[in-house]
Amino acid sequence: MPAIAIAGDLIPVEAFAHRGSYSMPRLSPDGQYLAVDVEDGENHAVVIYQLSDMSHPRSYLKMPKFQLAANIHWVGPTRLIIERARLYGSLDKPAYTGEILATNVDGSHVEAMFSRDWALESHGNVRQIDEGYATVAGLPAKANNHFYMQSYQWNDQDNTWLYDVDAISGTRHLISQIGIKNMDFVMGPDGTPRYAWGYDKTQNFVVFKQINGGWAAMPKSPDDVSFQPSRFTADGQHLYAFSSTKGGPAALVQFNADGTNRQVLAKDDFGSIGFVQWTPERKPFAATTVTGVPSPIVIDGNEHLAALYMALSKKFPDDFVDFTSFSEDGTRLVFLVSGDRNPGDYYLFDIQHNTIKKLFSVGAGIDRAKLGTRTSMRFTASDGTPLEAILTVPAGASMNDLPMVLLPHGGPFEINDDWFYDNDAQFLASRGYLVLQVNYRGSGGRGPGFVKSGYGKWGTRIQQDLIDGVKWAETQHFADPKRVCVFGASFGGYSALMTVIRAPNLFKCAVGYAGIYDLAMMYDKGDIKGDDSGINYLKAAIGTDPAVLAANSPDKLADKINVPVLLIHGEKDERAPFAQAKAMRAALDAEHKPYEWLTKPDEGHGFYDEQNNVDLYNHLQTFIGKYIGPGVAPN
Repeated sequence: MPAIAIAGDLIPVEAFAHRGSYSMPRLSPDGQYLAVDVEDGENHAVVIYQLSDMSHPRSYLKMPKFQLAANIHWVGPTRLIIERARLYGSLDKPAYTGEILATNVDGSHVEAMFSRDWALESHGNVRQIDEGYATVAGLPAKANNHFYMQSYQWNDQDNTWLYDVDAISGTRHLISQIGIKNMDFVMGPDGTPRYAWGYDKTQNFVVFKQINGGWAAMPKSPDDVSFQPSRFTADGQHLYAFSSTKGGPAALVQFNADGTNRQVLAKDDFGSIGFVQWTPERKPFAATTVTGVPSPIVIDGNEHLAALYMALSKKFPDDFVDFTSFSEDGTRLVFLVSGDRNPGDYYLFDIQHNTIKKLFSVGAGIDRAKLGTRTSMRFTASDGTPLEAILTVPAGASMNDLPMVLLPHGGPFEINDDWFYDNDAQFLASRGYLVLQVNYRGSGGRGPGFVKSGYGKWGTRIQQDLIDGVKWAETQHFADPKRVCVFGASFGGYSALMTVIRAPNLFKCAVGYAGIYDLAMMYDKGDIKGDDSGINYLKAAIGTDPAVLAANSPDKLADKINVPVLLIHGEKDERAPFAQAKAMRAALDAEHKPYEWLTKPDEGHGFYDEQNNVDLYNHLQTFIGKYIGPGVAPN
C-alpha cells in the first residue's frame, strides 16, 4: 500500500478556515484611487485607498453584518456606487439585495440610490423608500457621475424599468420600460438601450431589440443559434455577444452595430468561452475557455494590450492573468494573478512608466509550496458522454493508487469545478488524499444543452457520472479502489449520500455538508420555493411525482447505506433547511446505521465563523482518516 504523501509539516487547519481576503479592486476613472471589498470573517467593508499612499485608507464604509459589496462602480473621479448583496452561507454566492448606495471617495455623502431601508433614505425624505429590486445596467462611456439602473417593483412584477440616475442628487430619469420582469439591458455608447434579455415567466430565455423606440422580440434562429448580447464598443461600431449553436459551448462573437456581419472571435468545441480580456474601449483582445487549464486565445494580435497581456502571462507561467480594472485613459490597470495553488495576487501596472506594484494577496496565510497540483482531464461516461475531471494531487505525491476523496460540486445546474484554487480540495490534498471533482451533466461551462441534460436526473444520471468518474480514476490507477470516500456540500451533500446508495461497494465513508436529503421537502421548506420562478425551477429540476421524488431521496433509502456517515449542517440554513439534516438523521437512526453529527446554531448554508470552520475541518480530517487515512488497512 503506497504511503500517503504529505509535504513537510501540515498546513494548519486554521489557514484553510481563515476568511480574511480582498476582492473586486476597482480603479477610479482618473487612476488616482482604488476601491476594494475587504472581508474579515463575517464582516465586509468597502475600503478606498489613494494609490500614492496605500498605507492608510482614505475611507472605510462598513457593510451591515452578512452584507457585502456585490459590485463596485466608479461614476466619477471622486464618487462611486455600490451594489449590495447578502450572505446566506459560505456555500452560496452572495445574493444581490437589489439595493444601491453611493459614496464620495472620502466617505462623505453616503446615500441610497435605491433602497428598501428607511435608515438609508436619500436626501431626507426627498423620495419614498423603494419597494422593489434594482441593479446597475451600465455606465456612460465617459464618467459623468451618472449610471443606468434597471429595476422592478414588488407591486408591478410584469415590467422592468430603465433609468438614467444622477449619483450625486439621486434623481432618476426614465429611459425605457419593457413588459417582462427582471430583464437586463445592453446600452449603446450614446446612452440609449439597444437590447434587453432575460427569462420570461415560463423560464424561457428571450432577447429583445429596440426598434423605433419600442421592443421587438428577436425570432429564434432557424439554425438553433442562441444569442446573448454583452456590450458595444465605445465608438458604437461593434456589438459583442455570446452565442451557442444547437445548445453547445458558448462562443464569443462580433457583429456590426446593425446586427450584420457575424464573426466568431473565440470558440472551443468542448468548453464555453468564459474569461474575456477587454480594452478600456471595450474591445476584446484575448479569451479563455471555462473548462481545462486556461490558455489564452489571442483575438487581436495587433492590439498593444494583447502583447502586454502575453508578456505578463509569460512572467507568471504557472498562473492565469486577468485584467480586472483600467483607468479611463488606459494608462493604469489592475490585474489578478491566480492559479491552482494561488488563491490570487493583485497588481497595479503603470503602462506609461512600465512598472508593476503588488497590491495585496488572497489567502496569504497558506504556504503555497505545500499545496497540491490541480489538473484537468477528460474521461468517457458509461453512456459515451465525454466529461471533465479535475484532479488535485498532494504535493510531492506520485498519482498512483492514492487514497481518494470524491468531491462533487453544488448547484447542480450551471455550476462547475475549474482548475483554479479550491479550498476544500486543497485541504484534503494537504492531508494526503487525491481529490476528484467531476463536471457531471448539468454543470456549467459547456453550453445550455449540457445544462439541460441534467434536468430531472438528480439521483440517476448525475450520480452515475460521479460514479463513472471514480471508476475511471481507479482504472487509471490514480486511486486505490479500496480507499475512496466522498464529501460534498449543498447538492454535493446530496450526492455524497446518493453515490453510496447507487454504488454500495465503491466507498468507505460519506460526508454530507448542508445537503438536501428529502426532495419532496424542497416544495415545502427552504428559500427556493419562495416564488413562481422557484417552483418552476423545482418542477424542471426534480419533477413532482411523489414516487420519483422518494426513489431519489437519501432519507427514503437509508437502508441501502452501508458506510459510516458524517452529517454537517447549519441550523439557520435557508437554502437546505435544518429539517433536511434532521430527516436524514432520523432515517439513519431508524435503520440503525452508523453516523456522526456536527451542527452549528448560528450558521446558514455553509459555515462562516472561523472557529466553526476549524471545527468542521478537524471533524472532516478525523472522520475520513478513520477509514482511508494513514495506517488504515484496506479491506
